[in-house]
Amino acid sequence: MPQPLILASASDIRQTLLKNAGLNFDVVPARVDEDMVRDAMIAEGAPPRDIADALAELKALKVSQKNPQALVIGCDQVLDLQGRLLSKPQSPEEARAQLCDMRGKRHDLLSAAVICEGGKPIWRHVGITRMTMRMVTDAYLDGYIARNWESIRHCVGAYKLEEEGVRLFSRIEGDYFTVLGLPLLDLLSYLTLRGDLEQ
Repeated sequence: MPQPLILASASDIRQTLLKNAGLNFDVVPARVDEDMVRDAMIAEGAPPRDIADALAELKALKVSQKNPQALVIGCDQVLDLQGRLLSKPQSPEEARAQLCDMRGKRHDLLSAAVICEGGKPIWRHVGITRMTMRMVTDAYLDGYIARNWESIRHCVGAYKLEEEGVRLFSRIEGDYFTVLGLPLLDLLSYLTLRGDLEQ
């Protein structure tokens, strides 16, 4: 019999992705100080991949320790703009500054997932998608932020590819689900190999 599955994330899009894939799971958001961990790792010179992985593991571990019988999925996403990590914008002005910095350049979105069981990590994966933003005008950016602020304020890079944010890009190299914040295909493959999902 498959083990109970818990998603240690309050992200609506991650929940939707798992539901649409036919998974049964509970949601138990992990309460961790992401900013403190991220800032400490940046100060130590940790690469973006390690930061995403560490935050995903921290969330999965936190929930797994209280639910040792379950498989707990922790996730995190970071945006690497030519060596600089961008976070979720705190204001429309910060969103505009981030989008202006990314305009006409390529950046990497890294989405990490870690599964813990019994308070220990048993699987991990970091998906990387390369995103090239087109040279959008100042006027378009202003209108875009005004129309979408309530939605994009919770997103690294101030965009959602599944919404109007797709118009910001000229090229995307990589997996669509990774852009949405979950390396879904790799996760499903692992759960299928374990026997938790039907072959």
